[in-house]
Amino acid sequence: MTGDIARRSWEHKQKVNDGFTKRYNATKMVYAEAYWDINKAIAREKQIKRWTRKKKEFLINRINPSWMDIYEGVFSPRAFKS
Repeated sequence: MTGDIARRSWEHKQKVNDGFTKRYNATKMVYAEAYWDINKAIAREKQIKRWTRKKKEFLINRINPSWMDIYEGVFSPRAFKS
């Protein structure tokens, strides 16, 4: 959960912080949800973290079946060029 998804995604890609993404080289963002209410965002994150990998993959496949890196299309500097 973050208030600045572009910054957090960049940090993961650059391996700035130790943790899961750095250890497993998980730098591709294939799914995201937005919430106005921080409590709902935290509850949803906890809910998804309890799911099995199979259930998480099903969620991603419904929205992004090719598992494209959505950071590249939405948050990268190239996305803002004319």
